[in-house]
Amino acid sequence: MIKNIILDMGNVLFDFDPEFVLDTFCSSDEEKNVIRDELFNGPEWIMGDRGDIKDRERFDLVKVRVPEKYHDALWKCSYGWNICMRPVAGARQFCEYVKEHGYRVYVLSNASDLFYEYFPRLLPLDFFDGIFLSADYHMLKPDREIYEKCLEVFGLNGSECLFIDDRQVNVDGAIRSGINAVRFAGDFGPVKDLLQRGI
Repeated sequence: MIKNIILDMGNVLFDFDPEFVLDTFCSSDEEKNVIRDELFNGPEWIMGDRGDIKDRERFDLVKVRVPEKYHDALWKCSYGWNICMRPVAGARQFCEYVKEHGYRVYVLSNASDLFYEYFPRLLPLDFFDGIFLSADYHMLKPDREIYEKCLEVFGLNGSECLFIDDRQVNVDGAIRSGINAVRFAGDFGPVKDLLQRGI
């Protein structure tokens, strides 16, 4: 019986759209391509999610690989990327729905320390029964250890949890760790249906 809902954050609770950031702060396609490759697809992004660096440290590490003429846009993207973090349609309502129906609600996310600044745009942190952030524990999905540690920290039984993530690789990681899991495809309706059928 499912008692706990564990939610990914990016593209489940919040839209993560680097293209919106690039369109906002960059003035040419070449500038966008360079900053996309070096900032959003560079190793420092994963380092931030794993807690190896803080968000505020990323610009200085990335700029050495970016032409100086793009440093102003890179700085804006580095420090202002969270402008793209807008709540997914229906996310707040879904969280409130499952809470009202007696489920405990948790977040398990690969995210950097800036999470704590933008996340309250959705709901207060204390609305959730627990938040497990990769940067806080120096772990990343889909490694098995992050799911097991999340269960341990909050005293949860994997068979009583439903994990929801937009990436199949993370869903598979949860399943390997003994957690029920489904892939989120942009609509909370099918998840509600699963819960109503008593998965």
